[in-house]
Amino acid sequence: MRQQLLQLTLPLIRTHGFTRQTLANAAFALPSPHPQPLSERAISSLFGEGEQARITLINYWLEDAKKSMSDSSSSPTIRGVLAARLKHNEPLLDLLPEAFALLTASSSPFTIDPRPAVTHAFGIADEACHIVGVKSVGPSWYARRASLAAVYGAAELHQLNSPRTAYDFLDALLETSSKVHTAVNEVNTFADYIQRSAISIFKSRGVF
Repeated sequence: MRQQLLQLTLPLIRTHGFTRQTLANAAFALPSPHPQPLSERAISSLFGEGEQARITLINYWLEDAKKSMSDSSSSPTIRGVLAARLKHNEPLLDLLPEAFALLTASSSPFTIDPRPAVTHAFGIADEACHIVGVKSVGPSWYARRASLAAVYGAAELHQLNSPRTAYDFLDALLETSSKVHTAVNEVNTFADYIQRSAISIFKSRGVF
């Protein structure tokens, strides 16, 4: 039931956002529709108390979004699959700053925990490598994914502020990916970049 309801929320996010209301309204889309939305108690039981239910929904959407990266061409490219993932963000760009802020919120004002963002970007990089068939082992496996995570993470943050130039920005980063990797080859450096950039975006959107 839980997975079924989460799947049914996906078309509802555009209208109701990453909210408990979206989770509640998924009950109307069941094969045997409920006459009423899910109760607050049911939402908390299935998806988590308070904001945790929203975080569950956001994480489900992020995981489902990886499916958009698949390329039907016989020779998929890293650029193609990363661009496809950015494309998937477009209908929800106005909702993503708040969603990302919720995922990375910490107890300190104007401070975020960059670990969820790093995990998100690394997961996309790993999926991109899998789709295009990048084969590497040992340190090179991690280095390639860390480099692409830095590229995608920077491109996505750029997209939130400037959607029209996001793909050109992605192309520029990929062209100089070795320099990007040098700049962010330490996880802590990449995390610090995400933290500083994300705070600036969240503040400009009035999230913080």
